[in-house]
Amino acid sequence: MRIISIINLKGGVGKTFTAVQMAYLLNRKYSARVLLLDNDKQGNLSKAYGTYRRDGLCQTARLMMGLETAGIVRQRTEWTGIDMISANMSLLSATVQLQGEGTLDQCSRYKSLQSASDEAGNLYDYVIIDNPPDIGLNVINALAVTDDVIVPIKIDQWALEGMDIITEQIEEIRSINPKINFTGALVTMYRNNDTNVSGVDWLKLDKVRLFNTCIRYSERAAESTFFQQPVQLYSPRSAVARSYRQFIEEYVQMIGEEK
Repeated sequence: MRIISIINLKGGVGKTFTAVQMAYLLNRKYSARVLLLDNDKQGNLSKAYGTYRRDGLCQTARLMMGLETAGIVRQRTEWTGIDMISANMSLLSATVQLQGEGTLDQCSRYKSLQSASDEAGNLYDYVIIDNPPDIGLNVINALAVTDDVIVPIKIDQWALEGMDIITEQIEEIRSINPKINFTGALVTMYRNNDTNVSGVDWLKLDKVRLFNTCIRYSERAAESTFFQQPVQLYSPRSAVARSYRQFIEEYVQMIGEEK
C-alpha cells in the first residue's frame, strides 16, 4: 500500500482535482484498488465522487474519533475499485474535540488506514488523502501515516508561499513517521507563456523538487467538475487530461524505482 497526501497551504491550486484524477487513473489504467480520504471539512472530494452528505457525523470525523476504517467506507457503485471516506463540517467539530482532549494518541487516529481493506478483504493499493489548506490535527494525522507528499503549485508570485511550513512539518513528523517523503511539487494550470516558463525556472533555482510533468491549463478541467466526471472521461483528448496521464506515469515509475 502507498499512502499519498495532497497538500498546499494555498487554495485554488488543484488539490482536489488532482486527487480525483489520480484515483481514476490509478484504478482504470493500473487496476489499482484506491481508497480516497476526504480530509477537508468542505467535502469537495466527497462531492466530486457523489458521496457527500451535508448532515450527520461524517466518516472522516469518525476516523478522527478513533474508529477503525472497517464499516465506514462508502463505495460509489459507478466507480468499482474506488472507495471513499467522506467529509463534511462535522470534521471540524471532531478536530476541535480532539485538540481539547490532549490524549497521547492525538497523532495516530488515521493509523488504521495503513491496513485498510475493501469489502472483499483486499488491501488497498493506494490511499489518497485530500487535505485542506491548513495544518490542523486532521492534517497532522494524515502526514503521520503518509508515504508520499505531493504539493500542487500554481505559478504566481505566491507559488512558494507555505512551502517552507510544509517541508518543516514533514521533517517534524519524521519522528513518528520516518518513511514520509516529499515526492515533489506538481505545477498545475500551466500555460506555455513567458510567465509560466520563468516561474518554473525560478522554482528550480530555488531548489524546489518538481515533477517533470506540468499540468496544462484547460477550460475542460472546470467543466468536468460540473458533471462530476474525471476529466479523463469528460474530455480525454484535452491538454489537462493528457498531462495527468503523463504525471501518473511519472509517479508510478518513480515509486517503482524506489522499490
